[in-house]
Amino acid sequence: MSTKVEPTSHKRSVNKRSGAQAVIEALKAEGANLLFGVTGGAIMPIYDALYKDSDLRHIMVGHEQGGAHMAEGYARVTGEPGVILTTSGPGATNLVTGLADAIMDSTPLIAITGQVATSLIGNDAFQEADVRGITMPVTKHNYLVQNSDHLPQIFAEGFHISRSGRPGPVLIDIPKDLQVQQTSAIRPKEIELEGYKPPYEGHPKQIRKALEVIQNCERPVILAGGGVLHAEASQELMDFAEALNIPVVSTLMGLGNFPIDHPLSLGMPGMHGTGYAILSLYHCDAMICVGTRLDDRITGKLDEFCPWAKLIHIDIDASEIGKNVPAMVPIVGHAKPVLKDLIKSVGSWESRPDWTEWHNQVNGWRKEYPLGYKEKENQILPQQVIEEVDSLLDDDAIITTGVGQHQMWTAQYYTFRKPRTWLTSGGLGTMGYGFPAALGAKLAKPEAPVVCIDGDGSFIMNMQELVTAVRYRIPVVCVILNNLFLGMVRQWQHLFFEDRFAETTLMPPAFDQVAIACGGLGKRVERPEELNQAIKWALKEAEEKRLPVVLNVMTDCEECVYPMVPAGGANVNFIPGPEGKK
Repeated sequence: MSTKVEPTSHKRSVNKRSGAQAVIEALKAEGANLLFGVTGGAIMPIYDALYKDSDLRHIMVGHEQGGAHMAEGYARVTGEPGVILTTSGPGATNLVTGLADAIMDSTPLIAITGQVATSLIGNDAFQEADVRGITMPVTKHNYLVQNSDHLPQIFAEGFHISRSGRPGPVLIDIPKDLQVQQTSAIRPKEIELEGYKPPYEGHPKQIRKALEVIQNCERPVILAGGGVLHAEASQELMDFAEALNIPVVSTLMGLGNFPIDHPLSLGMPGMHGTGYAILSLYHCDAMICVGTRLDDRITGKLDEFCPWAKLIHIDIDASEIGKNVPAMVPIVGHAKPVLKDLIKSVGSWESRPDWTEWHNQVNGWRKEYPLGYKEKENQILPQQVIEEVDSLLDDDAIITTGVGQHQMWTAQYYTFRKPRTWLTSGGLGTMGYGFPAALGAKLAKPEAPVVCIDGDGSFIMNMQELVTAVRYRIPVVCVILNNLFLGMVRQWQHLFFEDRFAETTLMPPAFDQVAIACGGLGKRVERPEELNQAIKWALKEAEEKRLPVVLNVMTDCEECVYPMVPAGGANVNFIPGPEGKK
């Protein structure tokens, strides 16, 4: 995308103000009233302007990566860009993981970084880094501001780019001298970007082709991803699936878009998907993909993913269509209007296809390959923890996770029924995402219970944000499934490396005591009979005391996530698990 920034012209007289004040003004104009960040030398003028303005709330974080994940959590709950501010050099480079996470999962984010003065750029000045160059591969677009007169236009453009089309992160790098430089430039009324016009409506011809494929198929499946969420198209997905009685598979990022306990829901596909979702995708003859990248964790071995399927691929990002799996009917467009057009056309059909035989087959796979585990005496199994949390929360509760076994168990055993209630790192697989994302989510939606289900390895990555949660009295509950290992890697070592547990044994601290030392609340849970009351206590105490609560739940280290598809293998050859039924 080529963006030419011109000095903003204006007809009315505007009092001059500093570039830093123009930044605050721009944030307020975009409705960004909650900011996350860490101050420092190169961004001090902006923080000084923020100090003088009482309309914006700022959360000082413990680490810039944690702040980026908080901003992501805020964005994933609200649908609006989260905002993170950092200083130059290490402050800005600490954002890279959060930006990469946001670009992979299409999360709208605005990163504002301070930079050394323009006269020092390129001189290896103290805390200088080529932030624009470093972050170019992990942002949707980024800017190095060259004149304070450009700031109002750049911020208007940045928010527009971040929100529109396929959402993503935008970085704005502002040299320190431009933050104090005076400007009278104002925000443009309209944003027109050369070469950037995200599609919205699907092409009518392609929609007709898709309907022809659906009318003439015998074994259809809908594969719905995170793009449905970004398009606010969950209701349209439901209406379309029910209108034609088509089974729905929800990707990891698409969980919550379609109620997991709906009769048409088949759960999650891929490496740790349900057996019946995997087999339905393998045997289908028409696959309607909506807002999903069809990445390797979904497809497994590509030439055995959906060998008989005619693929209808709906996505707002044309580059994703056909990238991994060839599409017979590509439809470039926003999921909401495309699904509406499909529903409207189906409503005029004189008769609907009868897929009774296909449903009977799918239901047979449900019975043959149910999710399940075998209870162990006096040991807490991680699946039990998920089910217990699920039983105590309503549909509006928000669940976040880190990355690893606990993430997959949560995706498998928690009953997600509503969109924007499930926050996890899908594409990048970022350990340490869960707890800071939970803080951002709670600040975005304070009336909803927010629970982070984390692993001991993941929690260690960003546990400094306990201090942030206590400082601002953010009442989230973190349930740590503590198996004393890097569990997912240990599982692979057990299955594929002959139990050579190389550098996966952890010696984690007593997380409950760490929470207490930071000023929060904590409790250790060791026996199955303690679990229910401990979770009830945590939910109650968090809200009453307005503090974070950590439950350090000791779980069985030998438990593995099943089903499982070995890396590079065909999904159809999944390992169902050693125990079978519960």
